[in-house]
This record gives sequence, structure tokens and C-alpha cells, in this order.
Amino acid sequence: MRAMVLDQVGQPLHLVQLPRPEPQAGQVLLRVNACGICRTDLHVVDGELPDPTLPLIPGHQIVGTVVAVGEGVSRFRQGDRVGVPWLGKTCQHCRYCVRGQENLCDRALFTGYQINGGYAEYTVAYEQFCFPIPADYPDLQAAPLLCAGLIGYRSWRLAGEAETLGFYGFGAAAHILIQVARHRGQRVYAFTRSGDTVGQEFARSLGAVWAGASEETPPEPLDAAIIFAPVGSLVPAALKAVGKGGTVVCAGIHMSEIPAFPYSILWEERVVRSVANLTRQDGEEFLAIAPQIPIHTEVQVFPLEAANQALMALRTGKIMGAAVLQMSHDTIN
Repeated sequence: MRAMVLDQVGQPLHLVQLPRPEPQAGQVLLRVNACGICRTDLHVVDGELPDPTLPLIPGHQIVGTVVAVGEGVSRFRQGDRVGVPWLGKTCQHCRYCVRGQENLCDRALFTGYQINGGYAEYTVAYEQFCFPIPADYPDLQAAPLLCAGLIGYRSWRLAGEAETLGFYGFGAAAHILIQVARHRGQRVYAFTRSGDTVGQEFARSLGAVWAGASEETPPEPLDAAIIFAPVGSLVPAALKAVGKGGTVVCAGIHMSEIPAFPYSILWEERVVRSVANLTRQDGEEFLAIAPQIPIHTEVQVFPLEAANQALMALRTGKIMGAAVLQMSHDTIN
């Protein structure tokens, strides 16, 4: 099979030929149809997340077709279309797992980080951590749901019952979650990089009641804000934008250093919290409601061999919606 491989952090991926993997007990072998490109992939490739398993095939928003199953697999069979998210495996018996916080498992393994991911024509995944893909979604449109959607959904839930909701950074996750928020009757305020008029217009086209630069003050206090951009200076900016009792949710797995800020902007019971990974329950809930809204994903498609170009486009803010790799399988018998 062809795969894009990371040999050394901070270096480009390389297109290589590798043996097709074999499913072990509890695993399914997938013929990858599409794989979304996530900002977390950038953090892995750029070395901002420590100790990835190298050499590594990145990618954790995988949509594929089951072509073989390992011993003991019962949830899926050949021909099923499934999705593979960031959370790839947990111990299932630590104190976090047993109380429904498997996203915090100390022995968790993550797809495209410690487990080879979807920047390849085939991959294996543990069946317990795969999701059936709703029939309403073609492969390319389904891929962004598996991280931008799932972790965005968890962030949105932790933001609470907000009538006014701010999104700092309007990328793949925000363009999905604004559709959830509007479906629930929330007013969404979009914050982008200064001068990003294209991104602001994109947000308005999806129903944002206001869009402006991240340093601007919204026209009314926010009940909650979700920070999707990995920029620590947005934390005090969001605290200034939320009203009394407001919540600021940091949605990313990595963020630059948060600068010091006065206690006065945290006072009056404002809350700052982070989101770590996702649970299978998040996936089941979100993938059930996505077709009901229905959520539509805007995608920019790249071939497998253009993964480096896609990562650069994401890094420089040139993706509207989500970037997705599409596998051709032209060289596979």
C-alpha cells in the first residue's frame, strides 16, 4: 500500500510503499476511502505534541470500508463503512474508564499519534473504537465529523446552555458546530485572524450574527466562548468577551502559552476549562444528531500524495471548512 509517513518531527512526510497491515484480535482492516486533515496532525508533525511513535502514519479522521476482521470481532463485517477517530484504544479498567471518562485514560492510545492512522490506503483499528458512518454522508463529507465534529461537539456541550456563543478561530470544527448551535437557537459570534475578511464572510454565510477580528469586542456579552485556535492570548480576550458566569472552553489539544491576565476578568464566576480528547459516547451522540440537523461539511480535497501541501494550506489559514485526503487505490490490486 501507499502511505505518507512521518520519519522525523519537523520534517515533511514521505510517500512510501509499505506492506498492507494485518488485523489482530479485536481489530478491523480498513480500505481507507478518505481521511480528514486536522490541526492536531500539524501539532504531531511539527513536534508540538511530545513523543509520537515514529515512523508514523498520521491521520485520525478516517472513513473506510472493512475488508478483513481479526479474531473476536463481532460489531463489523466485511463491506461495512466505518469511521475511526482520535481515541484509538483505552485500558477500560482504570478509574477514569470505569466512571465514563475514558478520554482521560492514562494508558490511552491515539490514532495517528501512537497508532498508525489514515494517511494511507489501508489501516487497522480496534473495532470498539470505530463508529458506523451515517448513510447520509459520502466519504469526503463524513471525514471531518470524526474529529472536528466530535471534539467540537464535546466542547460545545461543555460550554453549557449559552444563548450567545463565541467561536475563536473559524476552521473545520467551528464550521460544523455553528450548524449545531443554530439548530439549538443560539446566536453565534465568529472571531478570526485580523484582516481575514474571507473567513468572516464564510462565518456569516453559515449564520453567524456577527464576525470580526479576535481582538474586537462583540456587540453584546457572550454566555460562553469556545477557543478553537491554538493561541494562548485568546484566553484573556475571550474572558473579556464573556459576561458574568460565562464559560471559556479551550478546545485544542495544544495551545501556545497563556499570558498573565488580571483576576478582574476571571472574577464574577467566569470559568476557564479545557477539553481532552473524546469519548465513544460523544461519537454516538453526535453521529446520531448530525443527519437530523442536517450538518453539511465544506471540504477541500487533496490526493494522498499531496498531504504535505494540504498541511501547509491548513497551517497558513488557506482552508475554508475542512481539508480531506481522498484515496485513489489506483495502484492496488
